[in-house]
Amino acid sequence: MRRPFALLAGALLAGACALPASAADGDQGFTIKDPRITESSGLAASRQHPGIYWTHNDSDDGPYLYAVDSATGKTVATLTLRGIGSPRDVEAISMGPDDQLYVGDIGDNFHGRWPYVWIYRLPEPKELKDQTVTATQYVVKYSDGPRDAESLIVDPKTGRPYIIDKNEDGGHLYEGPAQLSSSGTNIFRPVATVDLWATDAAISPNGRQLAVRGYLGGIYYDWNGGKIKRKGRLDVPLQGQGESVSYSVDGTKLLYGSEGAESSVRALDAPKGSTDASASKSPSGGGGSASGDGTGSGGNVGMGAVVVALGAAALFGVRRMRRKGDGV
Repeated sequence: MRRPFALLAGALLAGACALPASAADGDQGFTIKDPRITESSGLAASRQHPGIYWTHNDSDDGPYLYAVDSATGKTVATLTLRGIGSPRDVEAISMGPDDQLYVGDIGDNFHGRWPYVWIYRLPEPKELKDQTVTATQYVVKYSDGPRDAESLIVDPKTGRPYIIDKNEDGGHLYEGPAQLSSSGTNIFRPVATVDLWATDAAISPNGRQLAVRGYLGGIYYDWNGGKIKRKGRLDVPLQGQGESVSYSVDGTKLLYGSEGAESSVRALDAPKGSTDASASKSPSGGGGSASGDGTGSGGNVGMGAVVVALGAAALFGVRRMRRKGDGV
């Protein structure tokens, strides 16, 4: 009778190690270790390479993207973009359909100095290694004049790009063309107001939710294909200079990044509705706004406690059977 109980205990303990992908892939927060990355201004979760996040420096760095392993914080690949001009003020990165990376060279600290800005698009490499990748460059103008912006998002369903301008009194969501043109100017038009001094934004992988962050807070919206509807506030962690946000690849977490050497990326539960399975989750499983504790543990703690309790019960059963077998 000892063997079945031992097998049960082993199975339960193995289950405790088989955490969801977000936990196994290090999507619980990390510290960027690469000394070259001192102004991380954008963050995008890879779909091809679980646990990998793409980032870049703000300015004065060159046409480089860095693939950071969230389990270790180390850079595992550096991409050099060719086919584009000299980047000016790269502020955002977003993952679009078909594993296409979109990079937003959209910053303008002079609030109108640049008559146009750029978006670069490139395929995410299937192999993570240092390499040079050809990118397509798109010229972008706003219908109501030049402006500063740090938020570029791409609808994961349609591939349409959007920009949110950076304004202390609140900005606007600008909608780009359904298909970007590399031969002409792409006009972005305001379609909705955003009640935040936005430093970055991200759309959930299921295309249902928009998260917008600032230096001291954040807001999330129903996305509705760009017809946004405000739903609530995000508990954005306090960071030195909060510049980036990304959903984890499964949509359960929001990861918040900041500038600086060895900057930290904090993970918090995403609001309910960011995953297709959210409707079946209990209120204690991470729905609503983020917890604000910076641990990003969410429902995994509850599941872990259940597994540990079952494991303890199984081990207790083994001890009881041993005692019975010994005549105690």
